[in-house]
Amino acid sequence: MKAAHFLVASVFFALASSLASASDPSPLQDFCVAINDTKNGVFVNGKFCKDPKLATPNDFFFSGLNIPRNTENQVGSTVTPVNVAQIPGLNTLGISLARIDYAPYGGLNPPNIHPRATGILVVQEGTLYVGFVTSNPENKLFAKVLNKGDVFVFPAGLIHFHFNIGKTKAVAITALSSQNPGTITIANAVFGSNPAINPDVLSKAFQLDHNVVKSLQKKF
Repeated sequence: MKAAHFLVASVFFALASSLASASDPSPLQDFCVAINDTKNGVFVNGKFCKDPKLATPNDFFFSGLNIPRNTENQVGSTVTPVNVAQIPGLNTLGISLARIDYAPYGGLNPPNIHPRATGILVVQEGTLYVGFVTSNPENKLFAKVLNKGDVFVFPAGLIHFHFNIGKTKAVAITALSSQNPGTITIANAVFGSNPAINPDVLSKAFQLDHNVVKSLQKKF
């Protein structure tokens, strides 16, 4: 009898699980151009959709990804995003990209995560040292030196970085599996949160002197 009850329960939970996770694998319309007009739009996954009859070619267009960006900043890199904020027609399509410019030796795209996307990066110019770290408890580093034409994949949600180890500038293009992948730069989030995290927390978490933590918080 117990075996029969267990079997029935197992089948029930399996069915419930399959129903709970059911979803459409792709949009149910050709496109869903994002608009900010909440009165005349239909809300879909974070954005309101324009009437398809009012869509124009410019809703699917972005220009200027070929233009080099200024990398004279603290980290020596600049990211030019091309997501749903730049191309409204990306809404619901689950894809975006970005150009990254790196200053000569030392240009860094700091350790960060994309909470909603896997990334795939191709080097257009220069030489980059890139890598990602797996989740606890292994925290294993997967790193590689990339040259022009090389490609590397960064799994969703994992901490990763890009560092220019060449003597000249570097440029890369990264594609992301979300219309709005989000970026959390680890140092900015931890030491530059608003309001600031209690220094006692960070001092213990990073095994740093209390004054060092306060100094880092001031920098961010």
